[in-house]
Amino acid sequence: MCPVYSNNPLSIHDIIQMLKINRGLVIADENAAERQLSIIGYFRLANYMRPMESDKVNHLFKPGSTFENALDLYYFDKELRALIFTAIQSAEVGIRAQISHPISMKHGAFWYLDSSLCHNQWRFTDNLNNIQKEINRSKEDFIKDHFVKYPGTDLPAWKVIEVLSFGTLSKTFSNLNDTVLKKTIARSVGLPQHKILESWLQALAGLRNCVAHHARVWNKVFPGTPTLPTHVAGKWIKNTAVDCGRLYAHLCCIAYLQNQVHPQNDFAAKLKDLLSKHPNADLNAMGFPKGWQNEPLWK
Repeated sequence: MCPVYSNNPLSIHDIIQMLKINRGLVIADENAAERQLSIIGYFRLANYMRPMESDKVNHLFKPGSTFENALDLYYFDKELRALIFTAIQSAEVGIRAQISHPISMKHGAFWYLDSSLCHNQWRFTDNLNNIQKEINRSKEDFIKDHFVKYPGTDLPAWKVIEVLSFGTLSKTFSNLNDTVLKKTIARSVGLPQHKILESWLQALAGLRNCVAHHARVWNKVFPGTPTLPTHVAGKWIKNTAVDCGRLYAHLCCIAYLQNQVHPQNDFAAKLKDLLSKHPNADLNAMGFPKGWQNEPLWK
């Protein structure tokens, strides 16, 4: 028989007392803590308390653990997500153009409908179904105008690309079998070959989804793992022996793509400023190696 969930909801006041009296969390200002929990919610904030627990079963805290440290981590993570979202969005627009135009010039306006251009026919069908769903969901005027002006016709790729999710774009690019063209596209963003770009797109699509759904990015292991090359065209990291499932590897990819697409960007400066404002945020939990700030990419 499956166990039955029997925990009852607690008032915010009772949650504060449970954390303080039963679990040993230090809370400097209970009234302020109650206000924050009413805004954030206990279940979400608990993600930032767990690293301070000495007993993960009974959720007992290590001596000296404070509510304020958990709160600082929460707001750090919130600011970090906003920074990441802006940077990915900026790089993503440039990458869409780098993908769409060369493929359309070589394979025509409707290349995304051509199964002969794909490695895997099942993936082609699945991607095409997702493309159609995303077209149908779109509220963009240029999509509506196209079907008014050209009823019963397909959209050209350069219109379709603009409404695709980053994930569908990544999967569609990955399934293309024109490796010569894909390598040219990869080199247009400073990467030596297409397999690296594919891994970056997949990893950043997963990170973007995480950010868009307000999920934690600090102290998280991501399913997408970008391949980190040892040599690239632009400023890069010398130490590539890092955990590619952690955030640092993803941040390196974002910073590099930003430099390639928007050379005058301030992503690295803003990241370092954010980290300096929150010294409580454990860099090891995000996969940052020692001396990372001295890498050419981050200078």
